[in-house]
Amino acid sequence: MILRMKAFDSTGLYFNRAADLMDLSENIRRLLLTPKREVQVQVSIERDNGEIATLIGYRVQHDDSRGPMKGGLRFHPDVDLDEVRSLAALMTWKTSVVNIPYGGAKGGIAVDPVSLSPRELELITRKFVDGIHDLIGPDIDIPAPDMGTNDKIMAWFMNQYAKYHGFNPACVTGKPVEMHGLPGREEATGRGVGILTFKLLSRLARKPNQTRVAIQGFGNVGSHAAKFLHEAEYRVVAVSDVTGGYYRAEGLDIPKMLRWALDHRGTLAGYKEAEQISNEALLELDVDLLVPAALGGVITKRNAAQIKAPVIIEAANAPVDCEADDALAERGAVVLPDILANSGGVTASYFEWVQNRQRYQWGISRVRQELDRVLTDAFEQVWQLSVERKVSLRTAAYIIGIGRVGRATVLGGII
Repeated sequence: MILRMKAFDSTGLYFNRAADLMDLSENIRRLLLTPKREVQVQVSIERDNGEIATLIGYRVQHDDSRGPMKGGLRFHPDVDLDEVRSLAALMTWKTSVVNIPYGGAKGGIAVDPVSLSPRELELITRKFVDGIHDLIGPDIDIPAPDMGTNDKIMAWFMNQYAKYHGFNPACVTGKPVEMHGLPGREEATGRGVGILTFKLLSRLARKPNQTRVAIQGFGNVGSHAAKFLHEAEYRVVAVSDVTGGYYRAEGLDIPKMLRWALDHRGTLAGYKEAEQISNEALLELDVDLLVPAALGGVITKRNAAQIKAPVIIEAANAPVDCEADDALAERGAVVLPDILANSGGVTASYFEWVQNRQRYQWGISRVRQELDRVLTDAFEQVWQLSVERKVSLRTAAYIIGIGRVGRATVLGGII
């Protein structure tokens, strides 16, 4: 049996590597790593068949030294407190790296949303809000969509919150545009991956039309990243979803695949104009750029030696585990870490929150322009620090994120 490091321990390891270079004391490290609050609530509903389902919902609020806490809400069978705790800490460093005035939080319910009817899904969402509504809000903690949740669930969330606190669309982000959401929010994480890919590969002197790309995941993040990279003339040779991988050495017809997925309930099942391979095989393809955009922990000690791509963009949260990260670094691979690579989503969430507070909506052009500005500034700072300190991009990102949180914590007063 192969034992994997717990998610929060993994986050702490990256934190401590950066903290060592910053000469942080043990007391300060403990202060910055310890979550502010962890909440576990019972979520019970009557299912359509009359049975009572009792689920567990979590919300971990990690840090609020730089502003209200921010983080997604995921519905997935594997959700547990350790995972949510780790992701909340990642959100703290992520919002700090891109320098938006938030702290980190995360939430989740251990449930398979595919097994639920729309009525059951709505009931679960509303019951969860009932359990945490007094601990969240536009100035405290602002949830957003994550794995297994979407804009419809955020609309239910906002509506249930309003029953306790009145109309306040800034209590949650990722809402439908008709419900005070942000134009371009759905594409933001994937578009951000594309923007940062372009910046990184430009620094590495790689030309788009000479760069072969494999993307694991063709959901919201992976599909928008594929679209952006295809339009920027990168050669996307492989993508995958839950039905498996699809490979074509000459390059895939990404617009046709997007239309196929749209017409087939969001999946690529049955797509014939590519060779079908496994998700695992996609990771090991001989390509110039690998973009893991699905689940965490897909690149591990077991398969790190088979990963051929010299550049990896972490579009998913924690797709590369610590041991694999070390192995990739030893062979000279460049990894753009998740706390920067997939920060387009939380950046767009910040834009949505700002507009909700001001009661004024931006157009899609301004959203894209501001997203490009924020991510470009963050990338340049991480890249320069990486070069100056001769450290990995991951360590540089953590140094910047920890530094900002640490300064805010001290300036705000610890007592």
